[in-house]
Amino acid sequence: MNTVPQPELLTPRQLAARWGLSEKTLERWRMLGSGPVFLKLGGRVLYQVVEIEAHELKRTRRCTAGNQPAAEVWA
Repeated sequence: MNTVPQPELLTPRQLAARWGLSEKTLERWRMLGSGPVFLKLGGRVLYQVVEIEAHELKRTRRCTAGNQPAAEVWA
């Protein structure tokens, strides 16, 4: 039987713990569109780990002086 592996999903509580943030911060980011991409299924909010990692990569910096992401510097 062929089964498609499901993407790993995190709840806002799990992501907040991973990043050391409050769930309210993640909620505010969702309203502003500044956080990672998320799924809204009914009343539940879930984050795919692949989207979390992509967001982390975009936010990685080499230094504080400037806006050039480290991913562009390393590429």
